[in-house]
Amino acid sequence: MKGPLTLIVVVRIRYNQLGYSIIKTGGVPVMKTARLIYNPTSGREEMKKRLADILDRLDKGGIEASCHATTGEGDAMSAAADAVERGYDLIIAAGGDGTLNEVINGMAEKPNLPPLGVLPLGTTNDFARAMGIPKNWEESVDLILRQESRLIDIGKANDRYFINIAGGGSLTELTYEVPSKLKTMIGQLAYYLKGIEKMVSLSPQELIIRANGQEVIHDEFMLFLIANTNSVGGFEKLAPGARIDDGLLDVIAVKKCNLAEFVRLVRLALRGEHLQDKKVIYFRTDAMDVISPGHVQLNLDGELGGELPGRFRILPQHLRIFAENN
Repeated sequence: MKGPLTLIVVVRIRYNQLGYSIIKTGGVPVMKTARLIYNPTSGREEMKKRLADILDRLDKGGIEASCHATTGEGDAMSAAADAVERGYDLIIAAGGDGTLNEVINGMAEKPNLPPLGVLPLGTTNDFARAMGIPKNWEESVDLILRQESRLIDIGKANDRYFINIAGGGSLTELTYEVPSKLKTMIGQLAYYLKGIEKMVSLSPQELIIRANGQEVIHDEFMLFLIANTNSVGGFEKLAPGARIDDGLLDVIAVKKCNLAEFVRLVRLALRGEHLQDKKVIYFRTDAMDVISPGHVQLNLDGELGGELPGRFRILPQHLRIFAENN
């Protein structure tokens, strides 16, 4: 052969829990690969309108993304599990809190998790709001492209996972009782209408709560909430002390009360002044069990998550997401 033989070796180092590497050797750039899992009906079908622009922006930023449009309940979970197994450099969840919950459940038990990007294009985006992830699709894509990330806690309820909120009680049922078509048509208003319907029929339920670091609690409650962030149901002051990376769950339980008292508590919660009220029990823990002699359904990130009895745990620093480090 004439002349020297030149061999260019491209080394690809996988992203792991400790950080990521820029993949470029010998002047040969290599695109990162992403699996974009999106709900085509979320947020008045906003994702369907923006898909081509999002893919183009990712591509220009060095991320080659393939897509999976969800087709029904559980589909985002299986798509996320498949994406981890296939070795994508990152996964992107586009939609609302329900889509994000399914993606988390598909990823949570897998080893060597890639980082997760979030495009908050759903009707409700409590988690993105809590993390400061921009609602504007261009800004949220750019956040992913900057590759700034942080480790976060994940909650576990029995054999399922949640990233933002778990809860039980009749009022917590409204998020998964609102028909998807109605959410597509009128957005957040659908939840308010369902909430008014629920409030006139509120009834207390007997609960027994056993939590690490707390005495046993046995009383009648209107609802209980287990928060992993400070943004719950649009209330940014409902769990003001909750932090996504502190290894603790913030628990709020509302004791038996009448409709007028409940409305008063809602007003206090809007100002963040409810935690000292005599009708409210508040504490922080890393593990708790809740049982009831009655039928109590569980709400996980706005989705139906089974029913009591419930074992709730925190998985500290379990997942890396693209978000600004505050």
